[in-house]
Amino acid sequence: MLCFRLSAVSFGTLATVLALTACNTTPVDETIGWSPEKIYSEASQERAVGNFDKAITLYEKLEGRAAGTPLAQQAELDKAYTYYKSNEQAQALAVLDRFLRLHPASPALDYAIYLKGLVNFNDNLGLFGSLAQQDLSERDQKSAKASFESFREVVTRFPESKYAPDSRERMTYIVNSLADSEVHVARYYYKRGAYLAAINRVQVALTDYANAPALEEALYILMKSYDALGMTQLRDDAQRVMQTNYPASGFLSSGVKSVTGPWWKLW
Repeated sequence: MLCFRLSAVSFGTLATVLALTACNTTPVDETIGWSPEKIYSEASQERAVGNFDKAITLYEKLEGRAAGTPLAQQAELDKAYTYYKSNEQAQALAVLDRFLRLHPASPALDYAIYLKGLVNFNDNLGLFGSLAQQDLSERDQKSAKASFESFREVVTRFPESKYAPDSRERMTYIVNSLADSEVHVARYYYKRGAYLAAINRVQVALTDYANAPALEEALYILMKSYDALGMTQLRDDAQRVMQTNYPASGFLSSGVKSVTGPWWKLW
């Protein structure tokens, strides 16, 4: 039988080699000796070229190095924006919620609230664009409504903010889009003979989205649904409202639009 005995000398040598190997695998912090301004500059450059993970790491280092300073607050906001640009909406919202909680008097508060609206706006992109193949009756509108509330807060609390004009435009867009979605679903139900369901969706649109362009068709669907149910008094009431508000409406002559294709191609 062969026996191998590890001497004290060889054991010590092995331990030294293992220790050196461990040391060699320890990541080197390249930011040691950097000023906060340099870290911020490097993070911004990394983000500009699409290295989002590296930029986020640098912003987090800056938050620690410059804690309690305006630059640390800026790093938090830039980190949130970087998450947003990398389509990490949940992380972006978490950073912004923390910022709003810890810095309620920040001079950048209007931007933080605006950015929160922007994150939710894009999170619900399917409602407004490329993912609109899904039937709207199945789509969650929570993000769009949260986005609207953030933009409304900017406009209400900071009417002179440079972010207020864009917030107003996005609010209008959200309202019109949500109204469109309700009317799309109402039209879907009407075409399939589900008149009560169509009436319910129209009433939501009329109540929640006053002055939206889609309300012209909403009133027409309401009128036709009441007529199909034999509710003549309510039909006549809906017709009077429609003729008063849209005296030249083409719906009275051409009827309800077809329900073919994705809704965003119908408006």
